[in-house]
Amino acid sequence: MISNISKRYARAFFEIAGEEKKLEQYYSELSQFSSAMSGNKDLAGFLANPVFEQEVKKNVLEKIIGKMSLSPMTVNFLKLLVDKNRIDVLPDIDTCYRQMMDETLQKMRVTVKTAFPLSAEMQNYIMSNLKKMTGRQVEVTVEDDKGLLGGIVIGVGDTLYDGSIKNQLNNMRNLLGEAR
Repeated sequence: MISNISKRYARAFFEIAGEEKKLEQYYSELSQFSSAMSGNKDLAGFLANPVFEQEVKKNVLEKIIGKMSLSPMTVNFLKLLVDKNRIDVLPDIDTCYRQMMDETLQKMRVTVKTAFPLSAEMQNYIMSNLKKMTGRQVEVTVEDDKGLLGGIVIGVGDTLYDGSIKNQLNNMRNLLGEAR
């Protein structure tokens, strides 16, 4: 559940990005820092801990930012989150921003899980059909899942299309169980 605070911060940053016509650049930068925080629980805990002084947190933040190529706007936004003790909600802000960006740019993020790697031809076929189905640009993430046995599972937003052999076997097992 994403808080209203996260939504407000995301919307404010998104509106600035929209005015500057840098929606995707700012998202990329925000996501880059959010990933760095997610990958380092000690850093996330330190920045979110109210015991440490804001100046100490900002110094650490600036050292980390110095190793990344972030725009001044993103840097200021991250400093604001530290100042307001909201840096801990950065992953939610990242998620909200991405949703607003996808809606504005008419993009759809799709996850495709298969038991075996897909050929480029098959990926293009899936993308073109999903584009026709949704009427949006489609960004596909392909994942290998050996537990599927075969077939494919496609996640489009909140909808899951499960054409895996594992699911078909489970359905047959349930039908046979009901027949007894």
